[in-house]
Amino acid sequence: LISAGAARLVLGLDMGLAVLFGAILVVTGPTVIGPLLRHVRPKAQLGSIVKWEGILNDPIGAILAVLVFEAILGGGFEKATGQAAVGVLKAVLIGGTLGGLGAGAVILLLKRYWIPDFLQNPVALMAVVSIFTVSNLLRTESGLLAVTVMGIALANQKIAAVKHIIEFKENLRVLLISVLFIILAARLQIADLAYIGVGSLSFLAVLVFIARPVAVAFSALRSELNWKERLFLSWMAPRGIIAAAVASVFALELAQAGHPQAEQLVALTFMVIGGTVAIYGSTAFSVARWLGVATPNVQGALIIGAHSWARAVASALHEEGYQVLIVDTNRRDLSAARLAGLPAFYASILSDSVLDEIDLGGFGRVLALTSNDEINALAALHFMPLFGRAEVYQLPPEGERNDDTIPPHLRGRLLFGPETNYTFLTTRFESGGEIKKTEITEEFDYDAFRALYAERAVPLFLKDETGSLLVFAADNPPTPKPGQSLVSLVVPT
Repeated sequence: LISAGAARLVLGLDMGLAVLFGAILVVTGPTVIGPLLRHVRPKAQLGSIVKWEGILNDPIGAILAVLVFEAILGGGFEKATGQAAVGVLKAVLIGGTLGGLGAGAVILLLKRYWIPDFLQNPVALMAVVSIFTVSNLLRTESGLLAVTVMGIALANQKIAAVKHIIEFKENLRVLLISVLFIILAARLQIADLAYIGVGSLSFLAVLVFIARPVAVAFSALRSELNWKERLFLSWMAPRGIIAAAVASVFALELAQAGHPQAEQLVALTFMVIGGTVAIYGSTAFSVARWLGVATPNVQGALIIGAHSWARAVASALHEEGYQVLIVDTNRRDLSAARLAGLPAFYASILSDSVLDEIDLGGFGRVLALTSNDEINALAALHFMPLFGRAEVYQLPPEGERNDDTIPPHLRGRLLFGPETNYTFLTTRFESGGEIKKTEITEEFDYDAFRALYAERAVPLFLKDETGSLLVFAADNPPTPKPGQSLVSLVVPT
């Protein structure tokens, strides 16, 4: 409503086009919000709210825009009020039903193993396209709602494995959205820049400083969100690809219908997308830090394994001010960790629910330190989509197995060195080894450290001048420099 009013009063659009523009701008693009959330890393509750707002608002905004569009072509909003209510009901029923049926069909095919593994990704893609097409044929723009319901159902079921499909979807999403943005933006002409001026910038200011805060204020009534969290939500509403796509389609059809201001729609939509992404993208992290709703320095370590020397590693990091969390299924070791003042959590790290139960907001890496090489490798694979391959580490395998026999894509980065496996480290600790911190200076540099300790020291971590934690990995160990702190395992003479 606020966007439509501003489009009418500030931009001078006629009433029908102003309401259509306001409906299009209901959406907050999840394609833009996702990378922003990974950068900002707000508290879990805020991240979920912003993410789900973008996911659910896409079909809502598209359906709302279609109803307004039909009202414009149908001769006015007075005649379309009843049609709008029926249209929303049809879209929800058709989209929801087909989305559920599509998800059920895919789950059945996967559960019965009726599809060869190498065809599961393309079959899943064709199922999505088919459900989208059929739903749109039955009710215009209900296809987006149908595939949203289908995706939610597939992601939350426990019957069939869909992780490989999710990874395929993520890669496909980046490719398709990038291409789609280029195709849609190619419609813009140099002459369209004339629509960007004081009026359009004033309209953008209304969206950012009035429409969004008012919408959040009403939405958060009687919620448990504090004022800082509400203020952050008021500063997180970038628009994305759905707004551009819907505006482009409607602009073409309105131009063919002879609407005089239709060509402005695409240029103004891209102005809003570019403006909101620039404003929120460049300031969201600073705002989140200022409000205290984001983790200031995501350097924590999620440690898998609670045995004695894993607790020693966790204690060393904890004493340096880094957030740590030990996860294991051995209650005795977990009790010892808690008695040592270390955060500990009882769970199987391979459980699908562990990601929902643990708040990972302050953690930037995973260290798999168990005595079981297979558990370490599976845990690394489990957390790679969340932390990225660069920050998932595991102990080298035992015995004659090395990094050549286990492909890199099936494990994490090897910790501390190619030979520092569980047995090696256990022997060092049982021989009286202790974790020590050494300040690297101009007078006592890393060469002097190695000359002093020789083979008695195993470098583990490096704390640089900014407080960032660097892990010694077999493939690319950091080089300590003066002003940094070296944490290592040292065995007495």
